[in-house]
Amino acid sequence: MSDPSAETAPQIAARRLRAATVKFESVDPEHAAAKWALAQYFSELDTRFDGGFDPGEPTAEEVAALRPPDGRFLLIRSDEAHIGCGALQRIDGETAEVKRMWIHSEWRGLGLGRRLLTTLETTAGELGYLRIVLDTNSELVEAIRMYRAAGYESIERYNDNPYALHWFAKSL
Repeated sequence: MSDPSAETAPQIAARRLRAATVKFESVDPEHAAAKWALAQYFSELDTRFDGGFDPGEPTAEEVAALRPPDGRFLLIRSDEAHIGCGALQRIDGETAEVKRMWIHSEWRGLGLGRRLLTTLETTAGELGYLRIVLDTNSELVEAIRMYRAAGYESIERYNDNPYALHWFAKSL
């Protein structure tokens, strides 16, 4: 894909059409494509956060939390290319947490982040959760804007994520 800011109207229309045909698929968080998407996400955070980002090595419990029956790891795929990801994990019997939302930079601005968030919310509801929480960093201004537009409200800190500066919740 080309630089979105230099696109012509037909190119923009073609990108929007391709974005409309992407597939959302639930995969194991240890799947090679899931690991690749997470590496892209972590790399971007490392460049955007003042002082970088160190995800550390995930524990077996952290990986298991993103698996059924209580969690999910979703990939977004266009043809054979993986262009985004997001996950849910259980906080308690009524609350799920959105984790690791990422859209490839060449696919941003097409509504895929909002579609991913909506898909995660729908999945959480199907799993019986009544509420979703999430955290984010101040550098992710696009995400903060999207969460607020989607009806998320600021809440008090609910975790010990050292990179989080904002916490949000939404009732389903």
